Amino acid sequence: MRFLALLFLILLVSITDSFGQEAKRRWEMMNQIRSDKFDYVLPEVMRENGIDLWIVMNREGNNDPLWADLGGGYTGDTSYYVFHDSGGDRIERAALGVSGYLLEEGGAYDHFGSSDELADFVSEREPKRIGINMSRAMGGADGLTHSGYEQLVEVLGPNYAPRLVSAEKLVSDFRSRRVATEIAVFAEAGELSRKIAERAFSNEIITPGVTTLEDVAWWMTEQQFENGLGTSFGFPSVYITGPEGIVATSSNRIIQRGDLLMIDWGVGLMNFHTDMKRIAYVLREGETAPPPGIQNAFDRALAARDVVRKTIKAGKTAEAIEEEVYVALVEAGFGRIVEFNQPTSGNLTDVIIGCHSVGNLGHGIGPSIAFFNPVRRTYVVRPTNLLSIELFAYTSAPEWGGAKIRIPLEDDAIVTERGVEWLYPVNQRLLVIK
Repeated sequence: MRFLALLFLILLVSITDSFGQEAKRRWEMMNQIRSDKFDYVLPEVMRENGIDLWIVMNREGNNDPLWADLGGGYTGDTSYYVFHDSGGDRIERAALGVSGYLLEEGGAYDHFGSSDELADFVSEREPKRIGINMSRAMGGADGLTHSGYEQLVEVLGPNYAPRLVSAEKLVSDFRSRRVATEIAVFAEAGELSRKIAERAFSNEIITPGVTTLEDVAWWMTEQQFENGLGTSFGFPSVYITGPEGIVATSSNRIIQRGDLLMIDWGVGLMNFHTDMKRIAYVLREGETAPPPGIQNAFDRALAARDVVRKTIKAGKTAEAIEEEVYVALVEAGFGRIVEFNQPTSGNLTDVIIGCHSVGNLGHGIGPSIAFFNPVRRTYVVRPTNLLSIELFAYTSAPEWGGAKIRIPLEDDAIVTERGVEWLYPVNQRLLVIK
């Protein structure tokens, strides 16, 4: 009896200790990130962008993309996060019309009030330029709807409505300049996403001739579910590449021997989202290693990535850095192509890069060394910016009749004063499925 009572007590203590343990850890970490961003990043980005007061509007069922960054909370009708630069060391922060125990306990805000206070709050501070989240180039900075804009104009009145300006660059700067706590969380997310992806491309999960691409994608999705992870990309892209390009993606196509498999995906953790790729070859009967041409294509891609990583330095626009990267690649013996999936017919390994911003979204809103982000290419790359170091290398292989194999490499990194530094163990080998 005494033993059973002791066992029950141990079990009770164990259950009690586990109540909300991981959920609370994540909440505490996000609170620390928020406080650090408000203290260290917000003053400099508001002043650099000449914005005295920044208004972020939320509506019930339609929160701004920065809702989680700024604390979450509940909006019954309309609410505002408002930030005012009075010229001191600290930006004033108010949550008007947004409520919630966790938001208030987070300690990041100076004042909680009604949304009806907005007009008085603004007039008492007499800002010259009022930033609002409107952007044609970045969805993450475009949270204010047309009707929301009309409402703001009405609430602020003719004296202050003309002072409304786009906060597009401010939002980009605020999100993309990272504090230490953000880097810690993003590295954790990267390690989780790496482990799941590399495990997915193993004989633990894949049986050639039996397992489908969809089976692998569903297994990865289940890992996200079990670990409380989100995604900004939906269903994982598990695909097969052949001489003519992509054969099938996350479908009922059965994985066969001789297939070249690729994963493109990311996980979401504490308001951060990764973006990475992994590659595997399925051995044919009698093979003990990938064919030489396929292995060479992978090795050439690694060599190109090394050039890219060593060339990227902080302090210049992403566009200028992009040009420097291509010059360095050509000098190292690679070919430059400007059309995605349009390699040349020559013997050179052709390369195209897309080193885009990453962080709170799989495709972030900071400086981007990528042809598909024209506005973000004009932004200066700074230390603490997070980048997905992404490239596509095309190398001919005799096993494919001389056709070029497309090898995509992608892992997430941080820009420092020294250059580009990885945040977790990156892709260094062609995975093998027996």
